[in-house]
Amino acid sequence: MGYRKAYFKKDGTYVQGHYTNNRSKSFSNKNNGCLILFLALLLLGLPMACSDSSSSEKTDTTAKNNCPTKTCGDFTTQAQAQATFNSNKSCYKNLDADGDGIACENLSK
Repeated sequence: MGYRKAYFKKDGTYVQGHYTNNRSKSFSNKNNGCLILFLALLLLGLPMACSDSSSSEKTDTTAKNNCPTKTCGDFTTQAQAQATFNSNKSCYKNLDADGDGIACENLSK
C-alpha cells in the first residue's frame, strides 16, 4: 500500500491524501513470501541430497574398483574358490550365488 498525497481535481474539488492499494490483484505479498521460502528450502535441500548419494556411490565404486573380478571359471577346485571367498566375502560375493556361504558349489572338491 502506498500513500497518495492530497491534490486538487481539475474541477476545483479537493481530494484529501489517503492510502491506496497500488499493487495488482494477481500479485500478493503473502504468495510471494511462500514462493521465496519454498525456493530457498529447495535450493538448500538439493546439495544435501546430492552430496549424500554421491558419497555413498563413491564408496561403492571405490570398493568395486579395488576388488579383482573373479568368477567360478577362474578356479579349478571348490577349495580354491572357498579360500578366496573367505579372504574377503564382501569383495568376492559373486562366487556365492545362493548366499549360503559356500563358494562355487558346482566345482569339484
